[in-house]
Amino acid sequence: MQALLSNQVLWTALFASTFAQVLKVLLILISERKWMPQRILETGGMPSSHTASVAALATMCGLQYGWDSAYFAIAAIFGSIVMYDATGIRRASGMQAEVLNDLVQELDAVLREGFAPKPLKELLGHTYFEVFVGFLLGITVAILSHQWF
Repeated sequence: MQALLSNQVLWTALFASTFAQVLKVLLILISERKWMPQRILETGGMPSSHTASVAALATMCGLQYGWDSAYFAIAAIFGSIVMYDATGIRRASGMQAEVLNDLVQELDAVLREGFAPKPLKELLGHTYFEVFVGFLLGITVAILSHQWF
């Protein structure tokens, strides 16, 4: 149990993800003047918490075990897949959900029979900028964690 609690790589990656999620809520509060604490548990938005966690993971592996280690290689490849998925497949799914929600609303208006299934979740993926900010956030958290602890 002590080894798990002292695993700096693990805790740094988890902190980066949590910090990014908290930042989402704060950025919405600042930019839209809305208090939306439920966003802390949702995917999508600025910054990408998935990207922050995998960037922190890869950076910590590089700092602790060396940039030529298998640990860094595994984390870097894993991270690139996560970031590609966030800007590609998940982003496309969110865009498709947005179109389908619009179609359902139009169909409901035409039929006027109350046909309104639960809207699909639209905020699934990330823009390239959201992933880039998450990437920088994760690297920064990892470097600070490595220096301070």
